Amino acid sequence: MKKLALIGCGGIGAYHLDHFLQFTDLDLAGFCDITVERAEGFVKKAGRGRAFADYVEMYDAVKPDMVFICVPPTCHGNIEFETIRRGIPFFVEKPLTLDLDLAREIAAQVEKRGIIAASGFQCRYDNINDAARAYIAASPVLTVQASRVGGIPEVPWWRNKPASGGQLVEQTIHQMDMLRYLLGTEPKTVYSVAGRGWISQEECPGYFTDDLSTTLVTFKNGVTATMMTGCYAKNAVSWDSKMTFGARDSRMDYVLCSSVTVYREGGKAAAAGKSASVIKGDGVQDRDTGEHAEVTKSAVDFGLLCDRTFVDAALSGDPSKIRSPYGDAYKSVAFTLACNRSMTTGLPVDLAY
Repeated sequence: MKKLALIGCGGIGAYHLDHFLQFTDLDLAGFCDITVERAEGFVKKAGRGRAFADYVEMYDAVKPDMVFICVPPTCHGNIEFETIRRGIPFFVEKPLTLDLDLAREIAAQVEKRGIIAASGFQCRYDNINDAARAYIAASPVLTVQASRVGGIPEVPWWRNKPASGGQLVEQTIHQMDMLRYLLGTEPKTVYSVAGRGWISQEECPGYFTDDLSTTLVTFKNGVTATMMTGCYAKNAVSWDSKMTFGARDSRMDYVLCSSVTVYREGGKAAAAGKSASVIKGDGVQDRDTGEHAEVTKSAVDFGLLCDRTFVDAALSGDPSKIRSPYGDAYKSVAFTLACNRSMTTGLPVDLAY
């Protein structure tokens, strides 16, 4: 059997390990973490493999056929270059890195060497995307109103923006990536503003990042979008996180990793009186006929599919079914890092890959 190695035995590494344990055609040969006790914990859970504190030592000893790289955003670079030098297919967790020049160089070397490399944008593998893309193909979208709101992850590096990139780069990059994937076009310009001051050091010691940010995006095909994201939420009722895609005669609510709901005219009449939320001319446009909702729910383990797709690519040498190769993932990272530059400068930023 082919050998798989994992670098980074934290929370996201455990997420992938749960998937690996469902695969019967792999030898889980090596686990590496700077805290070797965590790697030893993975060996114990897997029931096989060896623990290492140094990935070069692991590569020399194990000689893996594929590698999953699951380290914090600031820890990338040398790991990828050594992996590429050895010609090992690799899967790297988003956001790849916070250094765009570094990501660009890694992408160039991956292409030059013909290495199979993928990234952890697993939401692309959800079955709801078929319904979403079919809707967009049939109903040209003019605008998107999007948001993601949550709390603060427990890992200490996340709450420090220089270490994580902030919520937009480290978490909401999934929504930004799905905008590119679903709309089938690239962002042209971004303008972002951020807000702080609601979360105190008393509430969250070591917290040095944005509480929220709002970004205006113009895409190359003329679509405009806004993305609001925040980590200020105390509970689940503080915001309804979703992306609403608006066409001229319908709309689609896209809830990441959950559901797609398409609203069209033609449902049952409103039960009591008339309801309206759209202006027509100088008056209201009544929903006389009500709305018809078409719902598609997530029904697959998209994270498992994402990992399995990369494993199959590494086993077969055919990367054609990978939905987020490294070179494409680089574009989503560039998208979010451009937003961070706009927050810093106070000016719009043009995207240039």
